[in-house]
Amino acid sequence: MPKYSSKINKIRTFALSLIFIGFIVMYGGIFFRNSPLIMTIFMLFGLLFIIASTVVYFWIGMLSTRSIQVTCPSCGKHTKMLGRVDMCMYCSEPITLDPDLEGKEFDETYNRKSKK
Repeated sequence: MPKYSSKINKIRTFALSLIFIGFIVMYGGIFFRNSPLIMTIFMLFGLLFIIASTVVYFWIGMLSTRSIQVTCPSCGKHTKMLGRVDMCMYCSEPITLDPDLEGKEFDETYNRKSKK
């Protein structure tokens, strides 16, 4: 069974990985200290990853403001929900507000418009 996590946490993890990738690319430029042009290209490319991370963090922040806040039936904590089905941010309990999906096996494809 695959490990699921909430959509907000997945996007935040992706943004954090962009920051680390940016730093690694920048550190890669150290190997080209003798060539300032190549080192500068690596530094700028790493900076682009970090800027992309900032954009993704801003986007998920805006998306998070219009998410629905629900109380998890399993752990009792408040969690944010995006789409028809999502996971609790704390205990990974499947959550849905759609009465048609209650009792069904959790599937992330329920959030796609083509799946009924």
